[in-house]
Order: sequence, then C-alpha cells, then structure tokens
Amino acid sequence: MGEQVLTIGELASRTGVATSALRYWEELGLLPAPARVSGQRRYPPSAVGQVGLVIVLRGVGFTLREVKAFITARSPAGDGWRELYRRKLTELDQRIAQAQVARTAIVHGLACPHEDISECPTFARGIAALLAGSPLEEAHERAHSPDHAVETDGPPTGDAYITDEAVRPERPTIMVHPSLRPSEPGC
Repeated sequence: MGEQVLTIGELASRTGVATSALRYWEELGLLPAPARVSGQRRYPPSAVGQVGLVIVLRGVGFTLREVKAFITARSPAGDGWRELYRRKLTELDQRIAQAQVARTAIVHGLACPHEDISECPTFARGIAALLAGSPLEEAHERAHSPDHAVETDGPPTGDAYITDEAVRPERPTIMVHPSLRPSEPGC
C-alpha cells in the first residue's frame, strides 16, 4: 500500500493555511507541484513540513520572493541559505533601530507639556528638520540639539524618559531625564 496522500483541503486543515494560499504558493514554486488524481491535487505528507517552513520564514519577516530564494538555495552541499539569513538579520537590525528611534520620539512627545503638540517649539524644530530632508533620528537630535537642551554628566536621575516598568496602559508615567529637557520653559 502506498504513502497516505493529502488533498488540498486536508493540507489546509493540517497547516491552517487557506487553500487559495496553498495554490498560490504552489504557483510560485514554494511547494512542489503535487500529483493529480482525477484532476485533484494530492500532496505527500512531507508537504506539511514544507508549508510549515514557509510559515516560519514568513513569520520572521521573509517575503515570498525571499522564501523562494531560500528554498532554491537549500541544497545539501550549499550554504546559500546562511547568506539569506545574514541579509535578513541585517535588515531586521535596521528595522529595529528605526523602531527604537520612533519609540524615543514618541516618548519625548508624551513628555511634552504642551496641550497641543503642534504648539511645541521642539516638535516644530523636529518637523522643520524632517522637511529639510533629515532622517527621523537626525531630526529628533536636531529638535533636542545641545543649544536647546540641558547638559548633564551623570546617569538618568529619574526625571526624562519612560521606563517600561513605569508605563501603565491606563495612565503612563512619564519621567524626563535632564539631558533631554529643553532649556525653554515648559518644553
């Protein structure tokens, strides 16, 4: 008796992936073309693992094109998949750095005492720097440039940042570290 084969519906049920996505992945070459019985797809049990691989790679940020390259580069003698992993890691590190810059800008926005942030001179300097072509990190640094901020030599004193422990969803606690505090009153 032969190996148990799966219909596309059974493969979808076992993996949680819609049949339309499975067909699309097959079309892209992410799944091997299945055998056909009376015109219906019949997948080997190993297809479950292949679908799992696609799900994992998508979950860690690979595009379908990158998944295809990964599958193609995965040969017994090859190390090409490691290069793909290295490139993705570099990309993720850049995205994490961008997210950290965005988080810092949002934290500083929350620390602003102005009722309307658009009235804040620090915020206005940041927007001007962005409009002048500066990336977000540089625009944020310009908005809080040394000529507009208090200098400090010491560690945070508990008065210009939001700590994860201090944030409560119902009411965040905002602390402003002196090195981030502008010299202008109220900003």
